[in-house]
Amino acid sequence: MTVYTLPELPYDYAELAPVISPEIIELHHDKHHAAYVKGANDTLEQLAEARDKDAWGAINGLEKNLAFHLSGHILHSIYWHNMTGDGGGEPLDKDGVGELADAVAESFGSFAKFKAQLTKASATTQGSGWGVLAYEPVSGRLIVEQIYDHQGNVGQGSVPILVFDAWEHAFYLQYKNQKVDFIEAMWQVVNWQDVAKRYTEAKGRTPLIAP
Repeated sequence: MTVYTLPELPYDYAELAPVISPEIIELHHDKHHAAYVKGANDTLEQLAEARDKDAWGAINGLEKNLAFHLSGHILHSIYWHNMTGDGGGEPLDKDGVGELADAVAESFGSFAKFKAQLTKASATTQGSGWGVLAYEPVSGRLIVEQIYDHQGNVGQGSVPILVFDAWEHAFYLQYKNQKVDFIEAMWQVVNWQDVAKRYTEAKGRTPLIAP
């Protein structure tokens, strides 16, 4: 059976300092992300056992656990590549990401309006969650989603291309309870090359239903 594995970081722990400290990156990747990978694999094993025994008493909890841990693994795998120590600013045509810049302007009116929406969505998540820029394949536009935990409040079929982790473990050691300060700082390390690549790949997928 296919199992999930913890991906290696595309940089060392200190790459994103001072925006995110090396200690946070190490704990976040090596402990928290690893726990979601293990949780997804463990749940798959439990579901296989349930099928073998035809025992479905725990099916609701198992399916919820799978959605939680698998979504956590997927979002974190995007998160690490969405950031770079040489990032920040906004997507510009001169940097080779003009298609993404045009899509942002078309979907939100301007980069400034998009930035304000994603910042507010990320900073106001109740409890644990994410702010996400996603490609919505039915309309072919970009949308901002506010995800609870890792899997709640998501538009079916949307493809995340830029994710801001708003769980406390992503920032508390450095920013304490000032989530909004962390989200504002995140814009300094956005890897627009990676976001643009994900946008292009998402556009190439076949929509789930006809618009």
